[in-house]
Amino acid sequence: MVVELNTERTDLPLVAIPSCFPSMVDLFRSQLPRFADIARVRLHTDMISDADEIMRRLDGAEIAMTTGVHFTDDMLARLAPTVRCMTFGGTGVANFVNLAEAQRLGIRICNAVHYGDNAVAEHAIALLFEITHRAGAFNARMRDEAWPGADITEIGGLTMGLVGFGGIGRRVAELAHGLGMNLLIWARHPDERAYARLGAKAAASIDDVFANADVVSLHLALNDATQGVIGDDQLDLLRPGAAFINTARAELVRPGALERRLGRGDITAGLDVFAPEPLPADDPLRGLDNVVLTPHVAWRSDRALAGIVDQNVTAAVSYLEGESYNVVV
Repeated sequence: MVVELNTERTDLPLVAIPSCFPSMVDLFRSQLPRFADIARVRLHTDMISDADEIMRRLDGAEIAMTTGVHFTDDMLARLAPTVRCMTFGGTGVANFVNLAEAQRLGIRICNAVHYGDNAVAEHAIALLFEITHRAGAFNARMRDEAWPGADITEIGGLTMGLVGFGGIGRRVAELAHGLGMNLLIWARHPDERAYARLGAKAAASIDDVFANADVVSLHLALNDATQGVIGDDQLDLLRPGAAFINTARAELVRPGALERRLGRGDITAGLDVFAPEPLPADDPLRGLDNVVLTPHVAWRSDRALAGIVDQNVTAAVSYLEGESYNVVV
C-alpha cells in the first residue's frame, strides 16, 4: 500500500519513504501534515530489503527517509542525481551508508539521536531481571510442569559495572541506582558530578569493571576504536556467577570470545545484539542455557519509534526550509 500527499503538486520536491516498519506507519501518517505546501510525500507501508525495489521506490525523490535500509556506494551514485538528503532511523548511520561517499556526492545525511536511551536501558535491566528472577523461563516451564521450583537472585546490593556512559549508559546507571545496586563505571570522559549524584565509583579501566562487577553492561558506540574491544582477556576476568549484558553492538566483542566464556558454564549473559543478524538457526548461542536472547528489539518501544519518526520528519522539513537538524555530513 502507498500513502501519498500532494500528488498533484509536481512543482514540489518529493519525499519518499521506501520501506517502513508496520508499527511506524501510523506515526508517519500523523506527521504528513507537516509537509503541507512544501513537499509531495510517498509512503510505502510495507517493510522490504530488496535493493532494486528500494531504488525503484526512490525514483525521482529529493529526500529519502529510511529505517533499516543499507545503501551501497553504487546505490548512492544512482541516487545522487536527484536525492539530496537522506534521513536514517537510527544513530549509527555509518552502519548503513558510506558517509564519506555521501559527502563527496553532496548528499546530506541525517540521523536520529537519544530516541531510544530509556527503551534500551530498560531492556538491559529487563535482561538482568530475566537472568536473576527468570520470570519468562518459569512461565514457559509452568506450561509443562505442575510447579517448577528454583531459587532466584536479588540484584539490590550487587555491583553494576558499566562500560560506556553516554545517554543509554547514564540511564542504566539511574535505573540500577534506583534498584539499590552499586555502580562501577568506565567512560572515556568520566562525569564526576553524575558519579557523585549516583554514588558511583569510577573504574580505572575496562578490565577493572570486568574484574570487580557482578553485572557488566556494555554501552559503547561501535567504531574503529571500539570494535573488538572486549575479548577473552576481559571476559576471563568475570567472577563465577557474574552476568554480562550487551544491548549495544555485538561487534564490540571479538568473535567467539563470549561463546568460549559462556561454554565454561559459570557465568550468564543477556544479549539483544548479534553478528550477523538475524542470528543463524545453528548459532552456538541458541544451544546454551545460560544466556537470554532477544532479537535486537531493545530500541523498538512505542516512544522510541515515535521519536525516530519525529526526528526524521524534522530533519526532512529542516532541509526543505533551508535549515539543519541532526546533520551527520
